[in-house]
Amino acid sequence: MATPNPMRNDLSSIKVAIHHKLIQKLDLERINQMDRNSVKIEVTEMVEALAAEENAPMTLTERERLSQEVLDEVFGLGPLEPLMKDHTISDILVNTYKNVYIERGGLLERTSASFRNDAHLMSIIDRIVSAVGRRIDESSPMVDARLADGSRVNAIIPPLSIDGPCLSIRRFGRDPLTATELVENDSLTARMVELLRGCVYSRLNCLVSGGTGAGKTTLLNVLSSFISNRERIVTVEDAAELQLHQDHVVRLETRPPNVEGKGAVRQRELVINCLRMRPDRIIVGEVRGEEALDMLQAMNTGHDGSLTTIHANSPRDALSRLETMVAMANLNIPDSAIRRQIASAIDIVVQVTRLSDGKRRVTNLAEVTGMEGEVVTMQDIFIYKKMGIGENGEVLGEFMPTGIRPKFAERLVTSGIHLPMEMFEHPSLSSVR
Repeated sequence: MATPNPMRNDLSSIKVAIHHKLIQKLDLERINQMDRNSVKIEVTEMVEALAAEENAPMTLTERERLSQEVLDEVFGLGPLEPLMKDHTISDILVNTYKNVYIERGGLLERTSASFRNDAHLMSIIDRIVSAVGRRIDESSPMVDARLADGSRVNAIIPPLSIDGPCLSIRRFGRDPLTATELVENDSLTARMVELLRGCVYSRLNCLVSGGTGAGKTTLLNVLSSFISNRERIVTVEDAAELQLHQDHVVRLETRPPNVEGKGAVRQRELVINCLRMRPDRIIVGEVRGEEALDMLQAMNTGHDGSLTTIHANSPRDALSRLETMVAMANLNIPDSAIRRQIASAIDIVVQVTRLSDGKRRVTNLAEVTGMEGEVVTMQDIFIYKKMGIGENGEVLGEFMPTGIRPKFAERLVTSGIHLPMEMFEHPSLSSVR
């Protein structure tokens, strides 16, 4: 009597064996020409036959799941497809074929998903980049792309990625978060939203600052939602991420160079071009280079009410980075002139931070007040004051006004925005009353 093979009795191992045989048997070129329903029928029949060969007691649900995995392999992103369908996931990070991590709720966690080998992962990367007319190989080992649902993709392969191909997918929800949802998530307070709404309505120029994954684009979406439906909005982005719902929106996106290294269209060219398109509002998804100069000049020459984001760790750092970016234009503008441009153009800086517990908070709402000598002056209107760390690792703190009434308050009043002045009072002063 033959000794039973424990591997054969391991259902998960049997399913892996069937999956591998299916991939080997499928004529992928022929299947790619077929419609999805026909492929599903054919794959299901093959699963039935292979399950019988393996003598595997698979349930109908398990066979359907295995069929779906093969369909994902043919039409989707293979092992990543279930993760793409989970809308609670904001980032999918593939660190070589063996390790797949996700970010959910601001925290990283490892998943059970994996690819068979480097070649399997490369086939998925090739499918992504070829769909947008790009290529990735040893001569061009880095690529940015965008999926059909708007998710942003970055891939990097050897020799630059030493241990194997790596893939990063930044996902965006089908419906962007609203101001109400941000308040419910404790990202900021209702009064801060009220102030920001007034700033956008009054056509103040707003700069959203924060680190990678801090929620800059999410907040920019919220701020842009306060723009009137009667205005013409032109957006400029390196990779289109903004989700505006106004009627009159023109979206511009940069273009990378072609295979011959030609044909690239940079953000600066798009910012210059959008000035000729009669915009009421200009929204630059992220200012990251020499286009900062053109953005500031636009803000200073009648295109007020503009919005943009920048990578920086504090409002002061944001202005310093702007200064550095303007210098990248190589126009030999004196530092003092650049700072005057910044002080004149930017009205308010909103700092977004991802805290150690994964939560995103608006930690500073600062006003640019002008110049003192050679220094751009600023003052905090609202801050998030950290109090400590809770037992479960949650960051404890509270939002509070600094007690300073912003200088732009008069501009809000002349625009018809009447905010209660007590909203700016420091809590200690309120308690005295």
